[in-house]
Formats: sequence, C-alpha cells, structure tokens
Amino acid sequence: MINIAIGCDHAGFVLKELFKSNFSSQYTFIDMGTFSLDSVDYPDYAHQVAQAVENHVVNFGILICGSANGVAITANKHNGIRAAIAWLPEIAALAKQHNNANILCIPARFVSTELAFEIFNAYITSSFEGGRHQNRVDKISICN
Repeated sequence: MINIAIGCDHAGFVLKELFKSNFSSQYTFIDMGTFSLDSVDYPDYAHQVAQAVENHVVNFGILICGSANGVAITANKHNGIRAAIAWLPEIAALAKQHNNANILCIPARFVSTELAFEIFNAYITSSFEGGRHQNRVDKISICN
C-alpha cells in the first residue's frame, strides 16, 4: 500500500480529515497534524511532512493550508523536496509528470472538496516522465 504523509494548518484541517476518511481504504495516511480547528503555525506541520518524504518514510506527502503557499515554501526548504501547489487537476498531473513533485500542496480556501479529490487523483495517477525533464529536476537542488 502507498504511504502518504499528510499535514495541514487550521485552514486545511477539515479537508485533511476528508482525505483520510475518503481514501484510507486505498492508501495509508500518516497524519502529521494539526488535529483541530485551533489556529496553528503551518511550518510546524509542513516540516514534519517534508521530513517524512525526505527520509523516505513515506512515498509522498500532501500539505493543505489556506492558500498552499506557506506550506509549499516551508517544505521546499528541505533537501530533495519538490512541493508543488495545485489548484486544478491538470496542474497536479504536470507537477508529477514534469517536475517529479513529491509533495502535493492544496489551497483549501480556493478549491471545493470535490476539486481537491480530483487534484489528488490526477497527481496520484500520474508518473514522472523522466527524459528531458530529469535533467531539469536534477538542476533544482543546490545541496547535495
């Protein structure tokens, strides 16, 4: 089964819980928090998801916050992380196909639950195309 680290701030809490309840029969979710609607600092959870991906504890990660910007910026500070914001299924598919994104960031305040699930499905059913894209991905990290 595919292991997915999932995390969010307060703006993404409801959507995170819906992901787990709707997809837990197909995927194993490792929930990094938050665990309520109480206001929290998104970096606390984005770092945990990024570390799980970075250390190969999971296959990939999902981060959810209001705009997805904060969690993406935070996760991308980690070596080997390619966190991509997707607000449409096509963008999620391209993030995997062309950028080999290993964390999907979803803007909870700007997508419906149905659209978020479509974004996830587009991401998870896509594969990295390699080829000319591999050379570009290899140039992303400045730390070895």
